[in-house]
Amino acid sequence: MDKLLEAKFAAAPVVPLIEASDPAVAVATAKALQAGGLDVVEVVLRTDAALECMSAIISETSDIVVGAGTVLTVDHAKAVADRGAQFVVSPGLVDDVARFCLDRDLPFYGGTMTAGEVQRAYALGLRTVKFFPAKLAGGVPMLKALSSVFRDMRFMPTGGVSADNLGEFLAVPSVVACGGSWLTPKAAIEAGDYDAITRLAGEAVALASAARS
Repeated sequence: MDKLLEAKFAAAPVVPLIEASDPAVAVATAKALQAGGLDVVEVVLRTDAALECMSAIISETSDIVVGAGTVLTVDHAKAVADRGAQFVVSPGLVDDVARFCLDRDLPFYGGTMTAGEVQRAYALGLRTVKFFPAKLAGGVPMLKALSSVFRDMRFMPTGGVSADNLGEFLAVPSVVACGGSWLTPKAAIEAGDYDAITRLAGEAVALASAARS
């Protein structure tokens, strides 16, 4: 794993997802998360303006590690790499996307939910993968089962992770961090209530600290 990300995850093992159509909103959201103690964010490619939103966060903030999520193709991976993404996340595992990122030393978290997918990721040279959708894929019991077989693999559960179960996921030793959209609720963002996002981020940091202490 990238040393910078490893250090960031050691301090606060939570990766909030940012989905925005307005770069100004994306920047305000990222700054609100940072104010709450979370300075690694994943901008998901789920809007037409996602690349512009990611670029704006990179250029208009400091000390925030910005990655790209919902990267489905090599073309997506090239686009986000060109824009300065510091890591790449995919909902599934596509060999060509993995190889593109590996060739460029760009941290890549491909999505897995079965032993076969984790084994394929391992064979490709990946040692940290996304576990998605975490809750539907078996949650903590499934993670423990996979971890017992793939002892060198580390996981980033995303999908169904919330404040209610964050501690349970982070208590699994092979979990490096958890991703989630509960930290950036649409209602709060639409209302311009960025203080609420800062509070959620702070709560997540406290929960993570308790789980890892």
